[in-house]
Amino acid sequence: MNAVGIDVSKGKSMVAALRPLGEVAIAPQEIPHTEVDLENLGYEILMLGENTRVVMEATGHYHEPVAQMLHEMGIFVSVLNPLLIKQSGGGNIRKVKSDKADAIKIAKYGLDNWGDLREYTPMDALRQQLKLFSRQYNLYMQTAVSLQNNLISLLDKT
Repeated sequence: MNAVGIDVSKGKSMVAALRPLGEVAIAPQEIPHTEVDLENLGYEILMLGENTRVVMEATGHYHEPVAQMLHEMGIFVSVLNPLLIKQSGGGNIRKVKSDKADAIKIAKYGLDNWGDLREYTPMDALRQQLKLFSRQYNLYMQTAVSLQNNLISLLDKT
């Protein structure tokens, strides 16, 4: 049983793998989000054995290429809400905040909640477009309301 924790950020990820009882399978290391590096990461995870699960936090759209690449390689990937991992606490009183500590905390969460992890399924192209259009529409509406409020304010002053 191996849990790989990935702390994803823009352009790079911090990766750490743990076995039960806190044994480190892969020491925390930084992986750039290039196709070659992600593929090498996938092979390194596959070498850990078939009883391996990858856990990462949902980070807007930054986690998508990493999760999709590992999923295509046949690796079990679980993308979680960051609030779940934060609320779990990880059994640590100290408030250490670094990418290495976060990757280890995510891996510990994976080990502790092994049976409850849901497998990641990639979004199809239509859903991605609808999501993008929805975000653009919401941004447009916020701008329109803000401009209307400014106009009302100016009319009230004159």
